[in-house]
Amino acid sequence: MNPYRTRTCADLDASDAGNDVRLAGWVHRVRDHGGVLFIDLRDHYGMTQLICDPDSPAFPEVEKVRSEWCVSIAGTVKKRDPSLVNPKIPTGEIEVFVREIDVLGKAAELPLPVFGEQDYPEETRLRYRFLDLRRQGLHDNMVLRSDVVRDLRERMWGQGFNEYQTPILTASSPEGARDFLVPSRLHPGKFYALPQAPQQFKQLIMVSGFDKYFQIAPCFRDEDPRADRSPTDFYQLDMEMSFVTQEDVFATIQPVIQGCFERFGEGRKVDADWPLISYADSALKYGTDKPDLRNPIEMQVVSDHFRGSGFAIFANLLEKPGTEVRAIPAPGGGSRKFCDRMNKFAQEQGLPGMGYIFWRDNAGDVEAAGPLAKNIGPERTEAIRQQLCLGVGDAAFFLGGRPEDFEGVAGRARTVIGQELGLIDEDRFAFAWIVDFPMFERTDDGAIDFSHNPFSMPQGGMDALQGDPLKVLGYQYDLACNGYELISGAIRNHQPEIMFKAFEIAGYGEDEVRRRFGGMVNAFTYGAPPHGGCAAGIDRMVMLLADEANIREVIMFPMNQQAEDLMMGAPSDPTPAQLRDLGIRVLPRD
Repeated sequence: MNPYRTRTCADLDASDAGNDVRLAGWVHRVRDHGGVLFIDLRDHYGMTQLICDPDSPAFPEVEKVRSEWCVSIAGTVKKRDPSLVNPKIPTGEIEVFVREIDVLGKAAELPLPVFGEQDYPEETRLRYRFLDLRRQGLHDNMVLRSDVVRDLRERMWGQGFNEYQTPILTASSPEGARDFLVPSRLHPGKFYALPQAPQQFKQLIMVSGFDKYFQIAPCFRDEDPRADRSPTDFYQLDMEMSFVTQEDVFATIQPVIQGCFERFGEGRKVDADWPLISYADSALKYGTDKPDLRNPIEMQVVSDHFRGSGFAIFANLLEKPGTEVRAIPAPGGGSRKFCDRMNKFAQEQGLPGMGYIFWRDNAGDVEAAGPLAKNIGPERTEAIRQQLCLGVGDAAFFLGGRPEDFEGVAGRARTVIGQELGLIDEDRFAFAWIVDFPMFERTDDGAIDFSHNPFSMPQGGMDALQGDPLKVLGYQYDLACNGYELISGAIRNHQPEIMFKAFEIAGYGEDEVRRRFGGMVNAFTYGAPPHGGCAAGIDRMVMLLADEANIREVIMFPMNQQAEDLMMGAPSDPTPAQLRDLGIRVLPRD
């Protein structure tokens, strides 16, 4: 017999009354009711109420226990009085009368309470993460994460995929983020890199003749932290397929993701229709390449209504090439107070402000109001209202200039407007494929560089690379869900001559490509199949399913905002012996 427990703290019900049991777990809380002690005992599975009074030989020892002591008890299951049944927990019909107790581990004074879900400083929570993880909400998130990973694996296996593991130490490659470098002891002065993703290896798996690959893969990127992104490492569902088109990848991964969200979404609606939206349209309508389609607001270009108008700021601006004016409709936002608040929001985002028009009733007629309306006149304001399909009680906000200068603010304003006006359906998961990403972009210093995955096939192949590189689109795609990027992927460039040309445009000569990606380039000269795939961010999926705003709430042992592990003390200083072994000297940063 197990010396610590015969049952778990979630097992017992009224049918066990009269049975002797042994339980083990943590003391969740202690309540003294006039000499009768009630203890909530908690383990991984649930909670059981214990009772002990002076008639028990264990009473003197039970009086000593405190919160979070780890104990094992032996006792008899008793039915609770009907008036004392707790329907909120599975064991609410019973309690266990304690006859024996063994203290397995005492707890020092707690730096944060486990009982309850009080908000504590993040530094304290991360330093004592092992205590924080005992709290029910966070504990449930970790179990959800495990269940999601298992579900994803089962769905991929069900579609005929095989799981293969790829190396953790590899060569550095330009994939859009900084590498974590690992010095080599056997090759002084040289470094491995932790993989930003298994990108090259999964393509090599396709070249090797394995038709369908997936992996729950760790990825390492030295990135600045955000609420929805870990600053060091994350996990993704990584997959690749041979002899496929973009549409084949979509058809394969949708039932995996949709099924997982349906299973763990706790009744929230999961959209089955995943529209395809071009990158250009997404930027125009939503101000982002990861739109939240639960928000019905779509921005529109309204430049023609301001050209030659009495509003000189926009009229003069539109005379410059590459400029336009966009409108953000705000159904139900037709009050001066709300409009002034949104204008202040734009100023806080670094813009001079947002022009606005709101429409009100005037003796049965629709009347436009606001400074903009006075400047451009009733004919133009009515044309704008008709284009945006707005009416009495509605408003519209306007931003002008080069789209790249105001698009981000416009996207954030759309979100805030949708939230404040109650337009967003919170009980829904809305997906959309964002497609037709530009292959290249111009950097701040005027050079051309990759804007997305450098290993993607350009639409049109080699012919597309002969013209203006900024007009080249790639077979690249992202899946957006509720305002987050959930998946990123592409149909790969498997032809060396097209790859060399693409990298040449981005400033990488053939010799450098061969040096940095020699394994893959070499493999592609031996009959590489067309292939493509994608990767889904598991941390972000669980964050959405758990309805958390911060990704650290779904990662077992996360770093803080400064990429530090406060619990384990990482990063740490190496010893002089370690540095000598590696032939490294640490220099102070200028």
